[in-house]
Parts: sequence; structure tokens; C-alpha cells
Amino acid sequence: MPKVRTIDLINKFDLELISGEEGVNRPITTSDISRPALEMAGYFEYYPAERVQLLGKTELSFMERLSDKDRKERLEKLCTDLTPCIIVTRDMEVPPELIEAAERESVPLIKSARKTTRLSSHLTNYLESKLAPTTAVHGVLVDIYGVGVLITGKSGVGKSETALELVKRGHRLVADDCVEIRQEDQDTLVGTSPELIEHLLEIRGLGIINVMTLFGAGAVRTHKRISLIIDLEIWDQKKQYDRLGLEEEKMKIIDTDVTRLTVPVRPGRNLAVIIEVAAMNFRLKRMGVNAAEQFSNRLADVIEDGDHEDR
Repeated sequence: MPKVRTIDLINKFDLELISGEEGVNRPITTSDISRPALEMAGYFEYYPAERVQLLGKTELSFMERLSDKDRKERLEKLCTDLTPCIIVTRDMEVPPELIEAAERESVPLIKSARKTTRLSSHLTNYLESKLAPTTAVHGVLVDIYGVGVLITGKSGVGKSETALELVKRGHRLVADDCVEIRQEDQDTLVGTSPELIEHLLEIRGLGIINVMTLFGAGAVRTHKRISLIIDLEIWDQKKQYDRLGLEEEKMKIIDTDVTRLTVPVRPGRNLAVIIEVAAMNFRLKRMGVNAAEQFSNRLADVIEDGDHEDR
């Protein structure tokens, strides 16, 4: 199923359909917008027909200078079976030749009162959001001191219970159980909750609870950028866990590497506090303060001073 169709743009931006109604369900496959200036001049060698075509004051005023034959021919070439739609901005008058060509080829011809540049910006932002690569991860996403923390781990390890404790401590829940993730930029992952389970937490023994109803609107968020992953696992006596924090592990989601910490779970460990501190420490590292490196440097200095004294 296509993520975006022409009809979605018409409804989202309150656009007026002039002709080509049969093509309103055409899929839009790219967020790139085309302003066919060279095409108006007659150069169709690299015409990006699969893009939304935007005709503004520049294109339409140039079109008026063309002979009737050239104008008709070039406007007909704009309308292909790949073109999702042609949008005329600034509420300008639509050339009758374009109306006829769009109707004949079933290309939705749309009119907007917005300025060309402003509409182009809005369209690009909307399409990039809708067409971004997506995936779903089993886990809990919480906003802790402005850091989006994705808590992962095997079923029953205590992810939801930890999230509940974090919410009680004043942090905000984004999603529980299933986190839908989209890559909005080359290194930006944004997590949201599926609509069906938004604001809900599943606590074994209690069942489903509504976090917004219990703790208020300030306890939830609709979306959050994912900056840190904390993987909870049952404590393994044979496994060697990082005790200094010098090594930084990464986890790849879609095309983005995200910092991941592995936190062992055992009775008596307050996971909510540990994750809270991990988020604060992550913020400090981004600000250039790395406690593990500072300790390592001090330790190296002490060892070096000891060597000098022995000599």
C-alpha cells in the first residue's frame, strides 16, 4: 500500500481540485518537489515526472509568452501517467490547455492560494515525514530529562515496570511494548506509539493502565527522538560487564547508529534510578564531560608518577 496518495495532499492542505479527478489515488513516491522551469522552455530530457509538479508565478508568466502551439505542446508533456499531480499556486488562473491535458491523462490538477515557496516547504516537510523509512521495535520509549531513552530486553525482564517508576519520578512515556520508529534524517530516529496502545502501559498483575488518566497530560508525549538505548538483561554471573564506561557500544536501527548500554537486572537494583542517571550522564557526555575518561586520565597520571618515584 502506498504511504501517500494525491488525495492525502488535497485533504491535508485543503487544496482545490480543478480536473483529473480519476487520478486522485495516484501514489506519491518521493518527497522531492519539481518546479518545471526548464520544461516550460521546452527541455524535457530529464523531466522528473514522478514528482509533485508546482507551477508558480514564474512558470505561468513565462507560459503566457509562448505561442499557442508551444504552450499546448509543453503543457501536454507535463501530464504523464507517472505524474502524481500538478499544483498551481497563488490562486492564479489555470491555463485551459492544462485543464484539458490533465483531464485527458487523469493527472490531478490542483489549485492553492498559498505562495509557491511556502507551499513547497510545507509539502516537502509533510512528504519527508510520511515517506521516511520506518520500523517497529519491541520495547519502551521514555523521555528522561529531554533524552529519548529506548528500553529494550526480553519479555518479562521489567521494562514496563521500570517505565512506570520513571513516570512516577516525573518523566514522560512515549510508547510501551511496541515503538514505531521512523528515520527523519540521516541520523535522526523518531519514536511514536501505535494509535491503538497510545498512553497505555501493561503491568503484569495489574493489567492495562492509562498513564495519561492516572498521572495527567504532562506524563506522556506523542513522539520523541531516540538518543540512547538501554538493554535490560538478567544478570549473568559468567558475563563480564563494563564497569568503567569507556567503551561505547552502538546499535543500528534502519541506517542510524545509536549508543547502547547493557544493564544487568538482579533483585535489589533500582533500574529506574540507574536509567535516570544513564540519561543524565549521556547528556553530560554530549556537553563534553566524560567522567570515565577523566578517571582513566587521573589513574594514568598516578601510575606515571609512581613510576617516576620508583626510578
